[in-house]
Amino acid sequence: MLSKEEISRYSRHLLLPEIGTEGQEKLKKAKVLVIGAGGLGCPVLLYLTAVGVGEIGIVDFDTVDESNLQRQILFAVEDVGKPKANVAADKLFKQNPFVKFTIHNLQLNNQNALDIIKNFDIIIDGTDNFATRYLINDACVLLNKPLVYGAIYRFEGQVSVFNFGNKNGINPPNYRCVFPEPPAPEFSPNCSEIGVLGVLPGIIGTLQANEAIKLITGIGEPLSGKLLVINALTMHFTTIDVHYDKGSYKNIPACTEEFLKMDYAYFCGSPNQSDDIKSITAGELISLLDKKENLQILDVRELGELPEVTSLSDLQIPLSEIDAQVHKISKEKKVIVFCRGGTRSKQAITLLQKKSEFKNLYNLEGGVLKYLKEFQNK
Repeated sequence: MLSKEEISRYSRHLLLPEIGTEGQEKLKKAKVLVIGAGGLGCPVLLYLTAVGVGEIGIVDFDTVDESNLQRQILFAVEDVGKPKANVAADKLFKQNPFVKFTIHNLQLNNQNALDIIKNFDIIIDGTDNFATRYLINDACVLLNKPLVYGAIYRFEGQVSVFNFGNKNGINPPNYRCVFPEPPAPEFSPNCSEIGVLGVLPGIIGTLQANEAIKLITGIGEPLSGKLLVINALTMHFTTIDVHYDKGSYKNIPACTEEFLKMDYAYFCGSPNQSDDIKSITAGELISLLDKKENLQILDVRELGELPEVTSLSDLQIPLSEIDAQVHKISKEKKVIVFCRGGTRSKQAITLLQKKSEFKNLYNLEGGVLKYLKEFQNK
């Protein structure tokens, strides 16, 4: 039952015959898990809170960074350095005290995903990496939970609903039906490496919230069996039919035991690299440069990518071209490999060590951004 205060708060919903009191009570009883409180998660959380979803779970292990403020609309300057999940829950509760918030301030993995996801009716993926997307998809298939998917890349976004059967009883597609294999790591950078239009996560996240509302209330036609692709530069909307693929299930763990053993990082081409990759801190590199050590500095960012750093402008080979230009990389000198934040440089080192047996590569921890901060404080 809705209280007097809730009837007043949700009056515009109650006026809609498609929702009405019955639909609003369904929203109140619903339990939705939002994985990722970043660019996509912020608008999802804001709107699901506003419409009165009864319980909202928030999964995020990250803290607020200044670079998040361009698009992650729940956060402000005073939140920098604080846990995203906690900050989000505090602000959302002030927006709607009728909603219960469950915080999971952790990184989703094989060991905790099933225990967390099983407690919710609908799962919303607001993550930014393929390993976690496949993990979430497989957990939802195992637990038979509908998954609202969203993704962004520079100026383009995608939305779909997976693992949700329609009224005709046809087997629903899952994420692997559309993306059976992940792209190579060098072709799957995240927002921190290639950028994203600030409003795009808001557009995609709002559409994800809309799909969740439709699933809860039973109105409209969910994007099950369809992938909506949006180009924010042209405002071109394309809907692609997605079909159930029985073969996709061969890669999904068949039981909890298999799920717990699955290495999603390895499946997505990002094996645990900590033991295989040597690293160097920004301070150590500055010291070596001051001593004029005989180094080779390898920049694996895209050509023209900012910031430009004169002291590190030795050799530039974009990650996607490493194979073709490997002959330019020294095997005698100590080679310092860097990118914007340290992810692509690790991928480059893994590739070079595996294919060309390099033993003299060092990853610059924190990338060029960490280097510039250290250099300014020198």
